Amino acid sequence: MLTIASEVEVLARFGRALADPIRCRILLALREAPAHPADLAERLGVSRTRLSNHLACLRDCGLVVAVPVGRRARYELADVRLGHALDDLRAAVVAVATDATCPDAGEKGCC
Repeated sequence: MLTIASEVEVLARFGRALADPIRCRILLALREAPAHPADLAERLGVSRTRLSNHLACLRDCGLVVAVPVGRRARYELADVRLGHALDDLRAAVVAVATDATCPDAGEKGCC
């Protein structure tokens, strides 16, 4: 069972991963299907070096894994539940973004 401190660390790690648009795009692409780095780089329009750095970050966060396939590696989400979490998070953010009930939204630009 996770302690409160470790739960916070897990969420912070997930937040760091989502803090960069390229990492978000990688996670969304891997949510659809596993992929080799060269294919991901081409699909996302980023250099292989840049993609490699982002994949290393996502590996360190425990969100993706490299699966050896012959002499190459294929990347996939570390757990299928991450794909569901991304879908749920995206749906929640869209729902909140369309909710105009916050009284300070226009004045503070917070919502």
